[in-house]
Amino acid sequence: QVQLVESGGGLVQPGGSLRLSCAASGIIFSRYVMGWYRQAPGKQRELVAAISRDGSRNYADSVKGRFTISRDNAKNAVYLQMNSLTPEDTAVYYCNGYRSVLNDYWGQGTQVTVSS
Repeated sequence: QVQLVESGGGLVQPGGSLRLSCAASGIIFSRYVMGWYRQAPGKQRELVAAISRDGSRNYADSVKGRFTISRDNAKNAVYLQMNSLTPEDTAVYYCNGYRSVLNDYWGQGTQVTVSS
């Protein structure tokens, strides 16, 4: 059974930082592209950051220079370090593991709220 379990969300003040974690099980983690997506109320889910099997990264323009995605294949984990948070970053953040259309998995999401 495949599971992606996010943690690390919460309430933070503008300008603050959070580190999200996603623990994967039931997959050969190193074979998957891992990503973080987010969905704000009334908006579509959007890609925030992704890291490929070889470690190459890509980011949404809105988070470049503020967020960093990383992975630890030994721990079957992917992380999202989020700095300089703004209220516009408020959303539910989802972990995704993708290898093919038949091997595309999602976590349950973790809420990030940026507010004073």
